[in-house]
Amino acid sequence: MTKDNFTETGDLLSVEDLRVHFHGDDAVARAVDGVDFRVGHNETVCLVGESGCGKTVSALAVLGLVPCPPAEIASGRILFAAQDLLHLEEEALRRIRGNRIAMVFQEPLTSLNPVFTVGDQIGEAIRIHRALPDDELRLRCASLLEDVGIADAEERLGDYPHQLSGGQRQRVMIAMALACDPELIIADEPTTALDVTVQAQILGLFRSIQQSRSMSVLYITHDLGVVASVADRVYVMYAGIIVEQADTAQLFRAPQHPYTRGLLASLPTRSRRGERLHSIPGSVPSPARKPPGCPFHPRCSYAVESCRRTFPAMCDYGGQHMSRCPVLFEAEKPRRQQ
Repeated sequence: MTKDNFTETGDLLSVEDLRVHFHGDDAVARAVDGVDFRVGHNETVCLVGESGCGKTVSALAVLGLVPCPPAEIASGRILFAAQDLLHLEEEALRRIRGNRIAMVFQEPLTSLNPVFTVGDQIGEAIRIHRALPDDELRLRCASLLEDVGIADAEERLGDYPHQLSGGQRQRVMIAMALACDPELIIADEPTTALDVTVQAQILGLFRSIQQSRSMSVLYITHDLGVVASVADRVYVMYAGIIVEQADTAQLFRAPQHPYTRGLLASLPTRSRRGERLHSIPGSVPSPARKPPGCPFHPRCSYAVESCRRTFPAMCDYGGQHMSRCPVLFEAEKPRRQQ
């Protein structure tokens, strides 16, 4: 997407040509290698892909949490409400981080401080950005716990993280993110460590909060079941790049990249009961040793010689559905022309 397209869409968050490199002793790891994505107002967008594809690094870059060094933001723009976050002074970025943009991390037990109470940790962002009196602060923290479905909220403010279940700790993390009524929440695999029943509850909580507060959500996951449950639009990442983007229904109905097709084929369904699940051969390449051409070609059954030499451009299927696979694009051309 061009710079003009980004600035004219009116999206809440627009990321353009983001490149995040990590410098090692003998190589440069291109963890994020030219990523474009956008999140509209009151929209839930998913970044989906295998571990190591660059999803979390992309999200951390939005909040200015990528450690530099060893990392380097090699290029790109991150526009939030028309401000380029990459060019803000640290003080200005701190006024946005935790206030207008908040993040829910993957593992609450390691993200929550074990020596501070739940109330202290929920109230921290409010104390920094809102400066409420103590009595109002306590009422606000209790209200947030009630909003995320924790019973006996007033009493729970004095609990420590180890006194809560995994699902309760994740709800506390969500309450912390909601503390200052952010316009955007970034949720980094928030249900990975939870059992299936609690996962469903947390996903339902995200949906209800997003609708009631009219905020935007950038959801990071490797789980296509989660994508189907929460997303309005989807960006599929592989080896630091976006390989396909579409609205959720279109992506599941007609995936147009071999990687996306492989991910969807690996999902268990009733029609495949008793069958061996599909798996994509090989693994994601190291960010420091990516193959030439299309980074997916060593694992791709559709690959031709040009895939091994030429980095693929995005192919436009219309309706904001785009895929980085010219081989499938040419194969699908007769059907599209009918």
